[in-house]
Amino acid sequence: MKILICGKGGSGKSTVSSLLAKAMAGKGFDVLVIDTDESNYGLHRQLGMELPDDFMNFFGGKKEMIKKLMEFFKNADVEKMESESINIFDQRWGFDDLPEEYLAEKDGIRLLAIGKIHDFGEGCACPMGALAKNLLDNLDVTEKEVVLIDTDAGVEHFGRGVEQGCDAILAVVDPSYESLKLSGKIDSMAKGIGKKIYFVLNKVDDDDRDIMLESLDQLNVVGVIPVNRDVFRAGLAGEELDLNLPEIESLAGEILGGD
Repeated sequence: MKILICGKGGSGKSTVSSLLAKAMAGKGFDVLVIDTDESNYGLHRQLGMELPDDFMNFFGGKKEMIKKLMEFFKNADVEKMESESINIFDQRWGFDDLPEEYLAEKDGIRLLAIGKIHDFGEGCACPMGALAKNLLDNLDVTEKEVVLIDTDAGVEHFGRGVEQGCDAILAVVDPSYESLKLSGKIDSMAKGIGKKIYFVLNKVDDDDRDIMLESLDQLNVVGVIPVNRDVFRAGLAGEELDLNLPEIESLAGEILGGD
């Protein structure tokens, strides 16, 4: 199962991704976490790993990816642009095909980072988005394998078509007006491409919970994660999130059971 995790910046996508990965690995699943956020430098620390080398380097690096994109756009049929996409892979991949030199691993969880912005003026993150979409479109998983995709903030990845290769979408909603409004857009786009969509409320207290549930009345809310000082302190210190939260265990069961 391939699950894409999205939401506004600061909603807790990486935290939820890390905790879910640990919970699912604890249930006996082989878990692959894919970091598609070019500006996220904390996910690997939450998983207790070192940041692996950019997966984009396996294909020659960002400049080579830009050349592939330019060639694609040069030859693409403008009338068919929405249905066509650049093809990077020449065959289907499984977990065993992922190059070990671009993976970090711990406790049954593997981490792959699509790519990061490293230098001033190096250009946009479009090549990362193209590679992420291609990987998800071409990656096969078994019944005992789970892929968790931690995305960049907002909904640009929907525009890139990254969600097409996923089985389900999990949107993390924090107690903010922006997050609540964004949820409606995410719900609409997910349903528009026929993807199962879940919502989880994060960093909420009892008052926030009632207000948010009322606002999200028509959406598929499958979990509520309260404010947790231990999670906050670990995140602030860049430490591994080695916590067993019943809300995360329940969320993992709900998603895996709904497959």
